[in-house]
Amino acid sequence: MRPGSPCLTARVSELSAQGPDEEWLDAECRRLLRFGRRTAHPSGGAAWLDDDGAPDLSRPVHTWITSRTVHVFGLGTLLGVEGSEVVATAAIDGLRTTLHDDEHGGWFHAVDADGVPVEGTGKACYDHAFVMLAASTAVVAGLSGARELLAEATDVFARRFFDDATGRVYDEWDRTWSAPTPYRGLNATMHSLEALLAVGDVTGERVWHDRAAALAAFAVELAAGHDGRLPEHFGADWSVDLDLNRDRPDDPFKPFGATPGHGLEWSRLLLHVEATLGDRAPSGLLPTSRVLFDRAVADGWAADGAPGFVYTTDWTGAPVVRDRFHWVVAEGIAAAAALHRRTGETSYADRYAEWWAYVDAYVRDLERGSWRHELDPSNRPQASVWPGKPDLYHAVQATLLPRLPLAPSLATAVAVSARGGTGA
Repeated sequence: MRPGSPCLTARVSELSAQGPDEEWLDAECRRLLRFGRRTAHPSGGAAWLDDDGAPDLSRPVHTWITSRTVHVFGLGTLLGVEGSEVVATAAIDGLRTTLHDDEHGGWFHAVDADGVPVEGTGKACYDHAFVMLAASTAVVAGLSGARELLAEATDVFARRFFDDATGRVYDEWDRTWSAPTPYRGLNATMHSLEALLAVGDVTGERVWHDRAAALAAFAVELAAGHDGRLPEHFGADWSVDLDLNRDRPDDPFKPFGATPGHGLEWSRLLLHVEATLGDRAPSGLLPTSRVLFDRAVADGWAADGAPGFVYTTDWTGAPVVRDRFHWVVAEGIAAAAALHRRTGETSYADRYAEWWAYVDAYVRDLERGSWRHELDPSNRPQASVWPGKPDLYHAVQATLLPRLPLAPSLATAVAVSARGGTGA
């Protein structure tokens, strides 16, 4: 255990030195899903949840939250968690009605309580990638309306967001699809890759996996050129912009600098690509996965002496935003599990156990439910960037990915495991 974290195991009686067992992980997954059971918004889609799991109706309805709700409760349906199908189906209905742009096609970023699109937002690749992920999970779970949703989502993504000429994605269009914005981003690229793997598994169409491979190859190239710190922001010609949002470093979607949590997420996703494509996978995926993991840990974990991952660093690795976010350690857990599964090396198992101990000590909220989304540098709850607890996606996946193979993608693997096939 690293300096600064001697107390992590003090109250973790149910976790072993190797991390939680499958029974504990299953119970935690179900506890998380219980927290989100009230997510249906009266106007359609999924509401932003407050600290107690109640809908915060003062906030817009977001496509990304609604899509993640379909995904996690689709997984809950596959796991047989009571009530999951009702929640997932209500969220699908929101994607097909309230959040859908019937005039121009695709999905709004968000709508207000009256169903009016939030001003100043266009059609985002980030949102549409999650619609694809949601639809693919819903198809595996056998949910009503899922196949129609997947057909439209994949059509929009292929026509509007994936650039076959570059093998990369456009980040955002205006509402009418008249022109893409000049910004290109790695966050949308990363979640597109995740969705493309899932879509390929569900449809059996090779083209989706090939597109995922192209995005993975780009990440390998970036990691090699920037010492494992992935640039997040680019111009229209994919020129790197290392200074974007230097004046707004804690932006929730486009922060300045390197994001250790994304390094961890990419580390895992590259291993999924390798396992999915086999001999067709781009070269360098495992070495790059290691580099990204090691860099994220060296720069981000306990970087200021206290346990937890800092949110961002500058390009020398010095912390910029020192707040801790739940999704970062969730991705650390999943990446450590994936690298241990791929390599068998105990160093990854040690990190896995250490980070679960941190989650239990600081992040899990056993009184009010779910995981605390944001902590200050001293690991005290705060809500400067992420008020409430709107997102179950990262935490639920952290309870599932360690129990499953690296391929196929999550929903398909859960379905196979639920049928008694090869799982963990």
